[in-house]
Amino acid sequence: MGGARRAGWVAAGLVLGAGACYCIYRLARGQRPGGQRLRLRSSRSAEDLTNSSYDDVLNADQLQKLLYLLESTEDPVIIEKALVTLGNNAAFSTNQIIIRELGGIPVVGSKINDPNYSIKEKALNALSNLSVNVENQIKIKVYVSQVCEDVLSGPLNSPMQLAGLRLLTNMTVTNDHQHLLSHYITDLFQVLLAGNGSTKVQVLKLLLNLSENPAMTEGLLGAQVDSSFLSLYDGHVAKEILLRVLTLFQNINNCLKKEGHLAKPAFTKGSLFFHLYGEECAQKMQALVNHPDADVKEKVTIIPKF
Repeated sequence: MGGARRAGWVAAGLVLGAGACYCIYRLARGQRPGGQRLRLRSSRSAEDLTNSSYDDVLNADQLQKLLYLLESTEDPVIIEKALVTLGNNAAFSTNQIIIRELGGIPVVGSKINDPNYSIKEKALNALSNLSVNVENQIKIKVYVSQVCEDVLSGPLNSPMQLAGLRLLTNMTVTNDHQHLLSHYITDLFQVLLAGNGSTKVQVLKLLLNLSENPAMTEGLLGAQVDSSFLSLYDGHVAKEILLRVLTLFQNINNCLKKEGHLAKPAFTKGSLFFHLYGEECAQKMQALVNHPDADVKEKVTIIPKF
């Protein structure tokens, strides 16, 4: 494999390896010194490829063996190992294409229905890396509703929930599939408020994607949100959370301006609109003008009068 292509894999992995950051170190392991690609020995079985000691980037033949193993075995230990190996290899842009062309996305996708949360998590991680490729998203979008249901009904703050949120975040980087989440926005705000710091950050990344799309603005503003949401705008909130909720408000406000909808629309009491454009939020924004962090002050939104 040429050095230029390997360098492209490294760059793609560093930028796009969402959901599998623990495996990024593999991106530099695709060749031995001298540029020769490591080859599968004839004695190595598909199961051997799942061993942690096998540290090479898999080629198409090896990936095909691994997909067959994943499809044919019922051993939960082997299934989990195979999913981890596939997820690691899906951090490479070339392998994202190969796995799709081998019919691997439905094989991986079928595992999100496994009752074993650890297997479900590994399947979501693999799909998350595969979803970085926009053509893969066309095949992965059929799982979005199921992933939303799992995120909302699964254990709060669990690795499985976070893996699902990362996949949904990848799937909403562009506007193409954001509408698939329209019916889950209110529930996502509930997870935001109930979750720990890591969960809050991941939900906010997802909501920020939606907030940049004017077509999603009405759905966001109409979502029923508990009044405790406004506590996220307190000055003592962790910066990584505070900056994101401020950006969320900023994006929504910009979309309203862009669409020329700054006249007061008909949103019910308890909606996100009701909270963001109410007096309490205005007071919190005014207080944040004096926040000691310059990044926070820069994000403060001056609320228009309705």
